[in-house]
Amino acid sequence: MIRRQSLHARAAQRIPTLFGVALTLICPFGARAQDAVLKPRILTETLAPSRSALGGFVDSLTADPMWRSAQWGVLIVDPERGDTLYSANAGKLFVPASNLKLVTAAVALAQLGADYRTSTAFFGRAPRRDGSMPGDLVVVGRGDPTVSDSLAGDAMAPLRAVADSLAARGITRISGRLRRAGDAFPGDTLGMGWGWDDLDAGYAAPVDELLFNEGVARVTVYGAKQPGGPVTVRTAPAHTVPVIARVDVETSRDCCMLRSRVQVRGVLDGPRPRIALSGSVRAGDSVTVAVALRHPARAYLDALEEALQSRGIRIQLGVEADSLADTTGLQRLVTVPSPQLATMLPAFQKPSQNQIGEILLRLLGLEVTGTGSADSGLVVVRRQLAAWGIDSGAAAIRDGSGLSRHNFLSPEAIVRVLEVMRNREDFDAFYQALPLGGVDGTIGGRLRGTPAMANVRAKTGTLDKVRSLSGYVTTADGRVLLFSLLANNHTVPTREVERVQDAIVSYLASMDAGLR
Repeated sequence: MIRRQSLHARAAQRIPTLFGVALTLICPFGARAQDAVLKPRILTETLAPSRSALGGFVDSLTADPMWRSAQWGVLIVDPERGDTLYSANAGKLFVPASNLKLVTAAVALAQLGADYRTSTAFFGRAPRRDGSMPGDLVVVGRGDPTVSDSLAGDAMAPLRAVADSLAARGITRISGRLRRAGDAFPGDTLGMGWGWDDLDAGYAAPVDELLFNEGVARVTVYGAKQPGGPVTVRTAPAHTVPVIARVDVETSRDCCMLRSRVQVRGVLDGPRPRIALSGSVRAGDSVTVAVALRHPARAYLDALEEALQSRGIRIQLGVEADSLADTTGLQRLVTVPSPQLATMLPAFQKPSQNQIGEILLRLLGLEVTGTGSADSGLVVVRRQLAAWGIDSGAAAIRDGSGLSRHNFLSPEAIVRVLEVMRNREDFDAFYQALPLGGVDGTIGGRLRGTPAMANVRAKTGTLDKVRSLSGYVTTADGRVLLFSLLANNHTVPTREVERVQDAIVSYLASMDAGLR
């Protein structure tokens, strides 16, 4: 006897017939096709996904009992026809997590332009005949976020290039100190409302006008060849940043230990970035952890000193980062422009890099209002959103990355930003920077083997009990749709939210949007 099935179960079983999406994308808690009881007619059903069936399909997924504590906000729009294909809670506010990066990138392009560059300047005095430069070498930063492994291949490479330029001037020794000047980004180096227990993690690194490797260092602990032997610690991309203040890590004597573990804690008793390590490593194994550099300007100057020394230039009095220097009477020795904004955006959007978002927010304030604070940047963002028809009831923004839980956006606001950008001349820079389903970025491992693979361009967003996916997808008949799928307050595993989102996006990619 065949049991009666729910609309959700029937929709889930229909997926392989309709557009070849694996059932595990949407079945709750990993249910598989062979575990379900199939009606005979389901096995032969060949109807293609259509606009008329879209509402029932989405409802069958989001109405499942597993979402009884959750909130779903969904908006799907055909912009060419001006049609709303599906809407649920689209005007309600949701915590967007990194979907906020869509707003930051859009406003940055609108206000700064795809060709925008910032720069870093190096000031000093002409060297003497013996190669010594009197006084200090002073660095004036304006928020270049690209002195990083992700954009330079090696974050030390741009700093070594500066050292090469100084060496070409005949400089072999700086008789003073290595210092910074200017205060392009006054105010807090952290985003508003960031969790205190995130601050040692690389994704919550602070930002300033001088930023090295997106505020993150890699610390690798190597276990000895034999149990009980001393461990070895190496830092990268700079060998001197951060300073390892204490190492309480042992090469484990436990033969049954399955996994090496190392914990990192920031040490605040000094001006330099300092950390303490604890844990245990298996013999012959290694562990690499990402560490937030809590003093961004100091980390930059320490890495620059290392680069100068590698080119034979010695700083006689070391690094001074606690006070600002004066460039009066100094000459500009080197100016290093950043890559264009269009080049920065893929490094921002594809891996969902938080620090670039915070830098862009402050650059908006600096370039538009003359003050590079987060608050000034937020004024610029709110004005731009208002100009696009998005009022304060649809968007409450507190940082540039989406890490703050005080950010709120509605699906309507997100889709409006997607639509505005679609009609701009610099749309390609915005669009190409987004992760590509099944190919790269934060959705590189999702949507594979579905019609959405290498089709959907979308931004993810992830915080505890927050999962977002918004972007562009092309239907089977070649129409571009805009979508925003926001889930808050769910208690099921994140993968269950992703299965629903992926099933909806795959349905859209398979749909003939011209069919009613």
